[in-house]
Amino acid sequence: MMMGRMRVALSVTCVNDAMYPDTGKAVVALLRRLGVDVEFPEAQTCCAQPMVNTGYLDEAVPVVRTFVDAFAGYDAIVTPSGSCAGSARHQHSLVARRSGDPGLERAVAETSPKVYELSEFLVDVLGVTDVGAYFPHRVTYHPTCHSLRLLGVGDRPRRLLEAVRGIRLTDLPAAEECCGFGGTFAVKNADTSVAMGADKARHVRETGAEVLVAGDNSCLMHIGGMLSRQRSGVRVMHLAEILAATE
Repeated sequence: MMMGRMRVALSVTCVNDAMYPDTGKAVVALLRRLGVDVEFPEAQTCCAQPMVNTGYLDEAVPVVRTFVDAFAGYDAIVTPSGSCAGSARHQHSLVARRSGDPGLERAVAETSPKVYELSEFLVDVLGVTDVGAYFPHRVTYHPTCHSLRLLGVGDRPRRLLEAVRGIRLTDLPAAEECCGFGGTFAVKNADTSVAMGADKARHVRETGAEVLVAGDNSCLMHIGGMLSRQRSGVRVMHLAEILAATE
């Protein structure tokens, strides 16, 4: 299998590193089960998205430099986040151009196209939709904004979920509406963010699902916080954790 020779790195993301380490572990377990020898470059830090989204483009330059240095030489960089994959693929070039450093521009042009959100890597690079998972629960899927709009992951996460044995997948009403987290948006526009989150939580409860799944833990943290305060009994889980689950 060619994948064994492919050099693959995990970009775990800040949110997962700090708060959801099990998601990173699930990605590694899943990829190893599929025959991928995944590495974790210790030098990695942030993807720079918080700086870019808040307008601190100059401050983002050293962060992007660290990113391209940490992930240089890999054939693919897999991240369990549509948000961070979107940043690497679309924002890094803006930051590099602004830096006026042609070396950084070249490094970004080399690295950015190799960054894949988990579902993209599984479906497009490995060519699998059935990853051998087993998860006998009623589940609903929330497509996060960046995965949907910035990356265009389309139905890839859904195709992966549909192939999971024992799963009962239920459609989420108004699925494509934003959950309201948006990183710094939730801090700057708290009331709007909470109102959007409340709508999303209500739609999740309407499905009768036991578990809400998404490809970004930042969004799940926001919706999950609401669901737990409402004593809804709905758990949130990252896509990687469901796909890593076996009998």
